[in-house]
Amino acid sequence: MSTPVHRKLEEEIQTLERELNYELPKELKRARALGDLSENAEFIMAKQRQQYVSARIAQLKQRLADLSLINMNNIPKDRIAFGSRVLLYDLDRDTEIEYRLVTSEEADVNKGLISTTSPIGRSLMGKRIGDAVVVATPNGRREFEVRSVQTIHDA
Repeated sequence: MSTPVHRKLEEEIQTLERELNYELPKELKRARALGDLSENAEFIMAKQRQQYVSARIAQLKQRLADLSLINMNNIPKDRIAFGSRVLLYDLDRDTEIEYRLVTSEEADVNKGLISTTSPIGRSLMGKRIGDAVVVATPNGRREFEVRSVQTIHDA
């Protein structure tokens, strides 16, 4: 299953692998030619970048592997979970707000896309229509009521 998130992660991996395998070795070779490696800032920076890029590639590959393990059969059909579109009533502000629960890579609160790992996302997981939800935010406690839920299966 190739989603926009998968493609984004794969593109970043390809870019970083190109840097790691082609650009950084050239940079290291150039820096070595400058002489004493113990005081060679260019060499030290290139080696640090090489370590960072290697670690980032490993992290992205792990994230891709984790995402591939999402089993649609394990996502509930009757309550809020990954992929759900949720209409909430904000009790404090007397307004309705709509969110869709997405991966952390897709999150964009300005577009109503919140991560399942965000404070609001975690508070919503497993809730049903009519449930009250209390969320601790940096600006204080907020209380919502779940007005409607459209799961990923309904979409």
